[in-house]
Formats: sequence, C-alpha cells, structure tokens
Amino acid sequence: MIVKRFDIVLKDIIPPFKKKIEVDSDKSISIRSFLIGSLGQNVSKAKNVLESDDVKSTINCLRKLGVKIKKISKKNYLIFGKGLGSLSIKKNSILNFGNSGTLARLLIGILTTTPDIQVKIKGDQSLNKRSMKELIFLMSKFGAYFLPKKKSKFPLRLISSNMPIGIKYHAGVSAQLKSAVMLAGLNAYGNTKITEEEKSRDHTENFLSSSYESIKIQNKNKKFIYIEGKRNLKAIDVTVPGDPSSAAFITALTLLKKNSFIKIKNVGLNPTRIGFYNLLKIHGAKIQFQNKKKINNEFQGDILVRSSNLKPILASKKYYVNSTDEYPILFVIASLIKGISIFKGIGDLTNKESNRISEMQKILTQVNIRSKFSKDELKIFGKGMFKAKNKTINVPNLGDHRICMSSFILSLLTGAKTKIKNFETVYTSSPSFLKIMKSLGAKFEIKK
Repeated sequence: MIVKRFDIVLKDIIPPFKKKIEVDSDKSISIRSFLIGSLGQNVSKAKNVLESDDVKSTINCLRKLGVKIKKISKKNYLIFGKGLGSLSIKKNSILNFGNSGTLARLLIGILTTTPDIQVKIKGDQSLNKRSMKELIFLMSKFGAYFLPKKKSKFPLRLISSNMPIGIKYHAGVSAQLKSAVMLAGLNAYGNTKITEEEKSRDHTENFLSSSYESIKIQNKNKKFIYIEGKRNLKAIDVTVPGDPSSAAFITALTLLKKNSFIKIKNVGLNPTRIGFYNLLKIHGAKIQFQNKKKINNEFQGDILVRSSNLKPILASKKYYVNSTDEYPILFVIASLIKGISIFKGIGDLTNKESNRISEMQKILTQVNIRSKFSKDELKIFGKGMFKAKNKTINVPNLGDHRICMSSFILSLLTGAKTKIKNFETVYTSSPSFLKIMKSLGAKFEIKK
C-alpha cells in the first residue's frame, strides 16, 4: 500500500481525557520476527505484527530473497524459513529498505555472510542521507565488500563474503549494529564474540535464545555474547506486544495534561526499552506497570499514567541506550517543565532519520523555548506549561516520524498554530497515531 502524502494542521489545545487504549505493535520485534523467521527451518508464525511501511519493506525484501511469506489474517503471518545461508537473489537486483534503518542494518548483517549475494541496496530519501560507515566497517571484517569504496551512504552495492570468519566486537550504543554483527555471525565460521558495556535493547538476543542453541550470554559487570556459527535455527512462533516507543507520546501527553489518565494495554516492557518511563518516574511521573508477564522471552503488560507535576529532567548517558527513540518527546516534556533539563551522551541523535537535536531545537525555538547543545550534551530551559496560541510552528518534510509526533504533542499542549508537512511518515511506526489522538479529543485537519 502506498500512503499518499499529507500535511497536518493543528491550532487547539486538547481537553483533559480518561481512556483505555492499545497502541500499535512493536516495530523492532515485528521486523525481527520476519528476518529471523526467514533463517529458521520449517514454518514460523508471526502474530499481531505491525503492518507499517517499515514492516512492509521488510516483507518485500525477504520475498525478493526467495522467502515465502503468507498473510493468514490481519496482523498474522506464516514465514516459511529457508534455513541459514539459503537466501538468494538474482545478481544486481535491487533491495529497497524504504525508511527503515533497522531493516537496513539487520538484513545487511544477514546478507554479509550469505553466499553468492551481489545486490544493490538503497533506501528512501531520508535513509540515503544517513551514514553507514560503522556498519560497512564491521561487515567488511567478515569479508563483505561495499561499492563504491570509501562511500558510506546508500545507494551501494553489496558483495557478500563466501568465507566469513567470526569477529570480536566491542558494542557501543547502537543495538542495530550489535544485531547486525550477531546475525552475520550466525553463518560465519568459528565464533563471534560481542562485549557490551552499556546494555542496549536485546530483542535479537531474546529471539536467538529461543531459536539458536549455539548462543551463550553472560551478564556480569559487562555483557558477553558468544555465537558459534554454522548451526541451525529452529522455527519459533512470536506474538508481538504493543510498542513502548509509540506509547511514549501518549504518556507524555497524559503526564502534562491536567486531570488526565490513560491505561495503555499490552505494551512491551522489555527492561532495555523502558528507560523513558524509568527516567520520568524518578522526576515525579505517576507511571505504573500492571499485569506484567513474559511471552517469547519478552516482558509485556499495561502502563497506567496520570497527570503529574514533573521536576526538570537530568538524564545521564546511561539512559540514552534504553530510551534512544524517545528523546524527541523527552525534549518536548522538558520544555514544558519549569527549570533547566540536561541530557548527556546524546550525540548519536544527529544520525537518525534526521538530526534530531538540531531539528527539535528549531521547533522549540518557534515557541520561544531556549536550548543549548555542546559536544554531547543538550540543555533545555523549560518555561513550565504555557499557551502559545499567538505562535506558529512549521515542521518541514524531514522524513522523521518521531519529530512529527513530538511536534504534534507540543501543539496539543500549547495551542500553537502548527503545520507538519508530510505527516504520512508517521505510518513507518505508528499507523494508528491519528486515530488514537482523535479518540483522546485532539482536533486537527488533514491537508492533502
């Protein structure tokens, strides 16, 4: 399905609300369910997957690589695994990752050690602007080639390694790079060893712990992941929970809107994904987790949120790893708390779908919120809750779903006259966002 371009116009403050809702399914887990399912033996089921643009790009790429994927009902699919190292594609065919950095990095990891792959790889306008320098370096260590040489952005040509050897990797903040190395290591000779100082999201490890016997994970002061290559993956069935990153925008709105309450049902509560919630809790947020249970090695449950009096946010570097996607909306929250909020260790935000630091600074400036970025640290000089009906926010076409949604929430809380261009990019992660906002009482116009 091709989503037509449209803009969003807002100008009204949202009234208080009390609701029970569900958010869209988790994008990260949905994408991994198809990728890892394609490497398994026999048939696996992916249930309650996110049917967003990024997931559709994943399905399209896998089908080009010879994987049979059958939709059996809404949000439910069968994946007929081809086995490790068995993906194939006609020489110099094109794989288009769309807007998905997750798909790009993880699938390149798989293809790096899949024999006889020569394929052109690209993304949409936004993804093609993002540097893949570190990914290229890591995959080259396995023996893959990327052409033209010295180019670090899509489009590129990938030539896989026919004799890949396992590598050692000291992981940084990027869970996608860590996952790419793990997936490449599955079909490499010998062992791949990953050392992780700060624990990033671990969905890939959770999948492989269920489907791949030759993985060992040690959690001490540091985390160590050992992968013995060239072993078979079992097919596993996956039920995808709600996305905690999508829930974060509704959580922010509820916290800041007086006399409001929300219950968000069946949300993923993986400890490596709830840094946003834990950070806000220690700054006065009334957030509770209920009905917590574990399915497919992933925790999920309900999130209860009440409007709260928040203190200025002091976020050390350790929070970034477990709340990367939520920082744009954290910047909005900080701007509406009286006092100075400080976010450290966030330099990686400059290489997302957009430069999320500078773009959010531009948006906040339009409602007279001061901020200062230097090196790896952002300070936001919050004004407390205020009305901005005399202010105008214009958000250009950035191709960044989280900037769009953050601007939307800022407008609902301040009443600033807001125009967000190309809002359809939100469909990459949250196709139900506008429907949910409308159910909470938000007023907006769609301009096609």
